[in-house]
Amino acid sequence: MKVYYHTAEAAGKINKAVVTTGSFDGVHIGHKLIINRLNEIAAEIGGESVLITFYPHPRKVLYPEQENLKMINSQEEKIILLRKAGLQNLIIVPFSLEFSKTTSRDFVVNMLLGQLEARVIVVGHNHHFGYARKGDYSYLYQLSQEMNFGVEEIPLKMIENETVSSTKIRKALTEGNIQRANAYLDHQYIVIGKTGKHGKLPYSGAEQVLSLTIDSEEKIIPPPGIYATNLFVNDLCMKTMTFIYYPEGGQVQIDNVMLYDELTIGEERGMLYFYKRVWAEDPVRNGQMNTLALLEAKEMVEELIY
Repeated sequence: MKVYYHTAEAAGKINKAVVTTGSFDGVHIGHKLIINRLNEIAAEIGGESVLITFYPHPRKVLYPEQENLKMINSQEEKIILLRKAGLQNLIIVPFSLEFSKTTSRDFVVNMLLGQLEARVIVVGHNHHFGYARKGDYSYLYQLSQEMNFGVEEIPLKMIENETVSSTKIRKALTEGNIQRANAYLDHQYIVIGKTGKHGKLPYSGAEQVLSLTIDSEEKIIPPPGIYATNLFVNDLCMKTMTFIYYPEGGQVQIDNVMLYDELTIGEERGMLYFYKRVWAEDPVRNGQMNTLALLEAKEMVEELIY
């Protein structure tokens, strides 16, 4: 997957672009449906799939007072997930108040058609774009008759009679409902950060403990509890039990107990895959480990196949 940081940078470098736009936070099952369709159309016309996304998230720029808005993915995580989903080209457009005033017509005519020479534009159901969100599928269809490009709308993805959305995934994650979030995502929820030699966990077991420090302040961290996880470091996969808690007066702490591996790992990039919350309360209180939580959680984690 090629990554560009503006449509102008990608101009002339993409063959017969089949384009969609959106934040794609989470790269969930609905997003993957759109990417798969992009690739199908691109294969039919000998072209390439393209996603135009924005950074920072438009809501953070337009509504800065909404300080509690958290993202499912950091930029690093999103790029990894989009690459795994099979996207061929990613264009990250800087989003600002000035850019937010770009009209729907200017966005399509100048950027998608003018700079990318898009052959087909694909949008999700009820997708809006451009100043005051005036652009939608109906607008694109009308413009396509004038400008001679293809347009297609992808229906919403349903799971258990519920529509999938990034908002619902954020809610599930903040409630600690990892399994529901994973069902919406169609992959395990991931957190990427820097590993430390040992965590602050007041843990007396024999297993090694690694901390994970998150770079992105806007990243959703599941609530305090104990989680069944896998930690990937340098292509090594370790079955882990993850403790999320807040030391007194401190920032969130993510400590990972390696259940079966004894490895020397220092400061590396680590990717944590979440499978299930096995203890739904803060495992550390007043600096003391909840022994009952530890024993019950470890037993449940060891029984899980993941």
